[in-house]
Amino acid sequence: MASRFVPRVLAALLVGLVVLVSGCSSGSGMDTVHVDRLPPEARRTLRLIDDGGPFPYAKDGAVFGNFEGELPKQRRGYYHEYTVPTPGERDRGARRIVTGSGDEVYYTDDHYASFKAVLR
Repeated sequence: MASRFVPRVLAALLVGLVVLVSGCSSGSGMDTVHVDRLPPEARRTLRLIDDGGPFPYAKDGAVFGNFEGELPKQRRGYYHEYTVPTPGERDRGARRIVTGSGDEVYYTDDHYASFKAVLR
C-alpha cells in the first residue's frame, strides 16, 4: 500500500511544481509577465507606486472598479489604477498598472480588456 502512495504523492507534487513554474496566477489561468519584461514606462510607474508618488496624472491612485470583471472579485476600493504613459499618445493612452490591497500588481495595455499579473 505504501509503495503505491509514494508515486501518487510525487505525481501531485510534480503537478504543483509545473503549475507554479508555468506562471499561473493563483490557479486563475491569468497570463503573467515578469516585471523585467514590462515596457520601461510601466517599470517607471511601478517605481513611482513603490515610492508613493508624486504621480503625473490626477487620476493616478484612483479606485479601480473592475467593472469588466477581468480581475479577481474584491470589495470596492481594493484596487487602484495608475497610468502608464504611451509614447506618442496625447492623452493617458490605454496602458495601466492596477494594484490590489494584497500587494498584487496587474498590467493592461488594452484599457482593461485583459490583464497580466506582474511577477516581481
